[in-house]
Amino acid sequence: MKIRKNLQDILMELNSVPDFKENIVHWHTIEEKKAETVDIPFDIHPNIVRALQKRGIGTLYTHQQTAYDIVRKGHSIVAVTPTASGKTLCYNLPVIQTIIEDEKARALYLFPTKALAQDQKSELNELIEEAEVKINSYTYDGDTPSNIRQKVRKAGHIVITNPDMLHSAILPHHTKWVSLFENLKYVVIDELHIYRGIFGSHVANVLRRLRRICHYYGSNPIFICTSATIANPLELSEQLTEQKMKLIVKNGAPSGRKHFLFYNPAIINKPLNVRKSATLEARKLASELLKNKIQTIVFARSRVRVEILLSYLQELVIHKLGPKAIRGYRGGYLPSERREIEKGLRNGTIYGVVSTNALELGVDIGQLEVCIMAGYPGTIASSWQQAGRAGRRQHESLVILVASSNPLDQYVIQHPDYFFNRNPETARINPNNLIILMDHLKCASFELPFTKGETFGLAETEELLEYLSEERLLYKNGDKWYWMNDAFPAHNISLRSASQANVVIIDQSNVAHSRVIGEMDQFSAMTLLHEDAIYLHQGNQYQVDQLDWDGKKAYVKEVSVDYFTDANLAVELKVIEADKMRQKQGIEIGFGDVSVTAMATIFKKIKFETHENIGSGPIHLPEMELHTNAAWISFDGHLSFTEKRLEECLLGMSHALKHIAPLFVMCDPQDLHVVPQVKAIHNEKPTLFFYDRYPGGIGLSEKLFEGIEGVLLEAKSLVENCHCQNGCPSCIGADFLSDFVKNDTVKMLSHILLH
Repeated sequence: MKIRKNLQDILMELNSVPDFKENIVHWHTIEEKKAETVDIPFDIHPNIVRALQKRGIGTLYTHQQTAYDIVRKGHSIVAVTPTASGKTLCYNLPVIQTIIEDEKARALYLFPTKALAQDQKSELNELIEEAEVKINSYTYDGDTPSNIRQKVRKAGHIVITNPDMLHSAILPHHTKWVSLFENLKYVVIDELHIYRGIFGSHVANVLRRLRRICHYYGSNPIFICTSATIANPLELSEQLTEQKMKLIVKNGAPSGRKHFLFYNPAIINKPLNVRKSATLEARKLASELLKNKIQTIVFARSRVRVEILLSYLQELVIHKLGPKAIRGYRGGYLPSERREIEKGLRNGTIYGVVSTNALELGVDIGQLEVCIMAGYPGTIASSWQQAGRAGRRQHESLVILVASSNPLDQYVIQHPDYFFNRNPETARINPNNLIILMDHLKCASFELPFTKGETFGLAETEELLEYLSEERLLYKNGDKWYWMNDAFPAHNISLRSASQANVVIIDQSNVAHSRVIGEMDQFSAMTLLHEDAIYLHQGNQYQVDQLDWDGKKAYVKEVSVDYFTDANLAVELKVIEADKMRQKQGIEIGFGDVSVTAMATIFKKIKFETHENIGSGPIHLPEMELHTNAAWISFDGHLSFTEKRLEECLLGMSHALKHIAPLFVMCDPQDLHVVPQVKAIHNEKPTLFFYDRYPGGIGLSEKLFEGIEGVLLEAKSLVENCHCQNGCPSCIGADFLSDFVKNDTVKMLSHILLH
């Protein structure tokens, strides 16, 4: 089955689409790059060399050889290279070579998703089979049958798993895994950039527990990490593993010429700057390509949008391409179905796939010609991961980013230099967040008793262990602390939440088979799990039927709607202690501990794409208090604004900033809240607070404190360059009656930046 690879043909097809040329706001071409290769190192076993040659690999890319050499010298590494640059050989080569030399040697591979773990297992097993060496490689996850589990524990040279299984099923039962921990030589952490925020802070503590158990059994593994491009891969990997790492960033892999188009749909409501739907524009472009048998992947932000796009495209081209030529791909599909789709994409029997970000990570889907993103994926790192899905085997390719009316989309689409030339996204974690640290101290105490003077990673423990003794969870005998509670701590601790007082989310779509699909801390539940809220889980939409606040249970049912919900929080924020402060000409920039008292009041139904408010309702929940970290900026001089004018201006600034700030600290917009105060309690000045939405904080606001001027500058640029007249959902929000709020917001941001 021939698939056309002439990009000129593709562009000719697109040029026939109405308004295509007019809507392209930027065209960026990345020229092809030749491979930089070196000979395969002489010490690699002849069987591995033969296996590589069977696959057409006669040389290594320079980054693969560098990784091999450094790891073999006993150093931990983090390799940062693009999608499809052969990162897997950076860890598979040293691991397989070491196991051939020492059959007792063991390796542990950690992948963030089951699909990625399965894909990597297939590739690894093919290499092992072709090398004709006796190496046992197994996946160990929730789907592993009990009769296989014992075999994995006893005879698995390479155990492939995920952080959740390591946390709850492997470390607490380390006595069953003696052969793994006694001989553990390597720990591989793939897709490092995923481990940020709360999840990353938890995983850092899981790795502390892993290293503590390894030390007990006499091993000291080398860490091999791989990552997409972020601003701080070395810092993140060293924080996560608490090991000195060597950074490999020089990529030796070849890449084809890539055209990256920024496409901004036409405005359909000028005063409100509302544009045509990104989903509808993406399906128009994709249908044109698919009708001409051009292999295309479309990324959508949610399962609902995937299904809308998929049904339309199938309907449009089914007669031309056949019933199974266009497929959807998302969480919730059976592994066999996912394998079938991946295979069809590789061999060309499937022309199109519409996916959530499930296909963003390194699952091998062969070579596609075009990638269309229906909306900005949220981070530059994710955008490049998705863009890397087109032209994976050195052919010329096309990537089209279709913007929505969302402020972040509009900022990125109008600032191509920011996207292509600067990468300010910094992944932040805080392993010593007291709540998270206490959770993992409990788990670590269950696994092995603590001895007086013993640290937990880089954290001091004695005071915390004494507290746990007072709580009757630990028993102190001499200079040791022992776990004495009946409870099994790891089972009750989610790696995706910072609080133990979690609300359990129960899916009642099928009443006869209710099931728990997730959990959430209570503070977040106020705005995300109130009755009638639309809750998203693995791309699926659920409506909350009932929230049992005292019983900590939310009952949900799966729905398919074209809106999301956004709750209003009445927030009172007090500075408890300022840890860092800098002042200049009437501007005060601070960072420290704050107390946030919040009450959810009403929720709005916001339509996808246009961000219109299509309804609202009350929320009846008690007030809650959160102790966390915040950055703030206070200023003198109100430009002679009245109090009402100043209040509206602060609201406009906070709306713009809440969309821009997550771009800098690489977090979900829900992770960071922006609160304006006309007269802050601690200094009686107009103030904007940025606070981490998790107890104890996870480092997001601290990062903003360091670079707040840059965030303010980008927010000013967003508002100033917006095409609306007096303010709209794409810049300062649309709830203002005053015509001057947009101008006031720009003036105020300029005033602050001048000082």
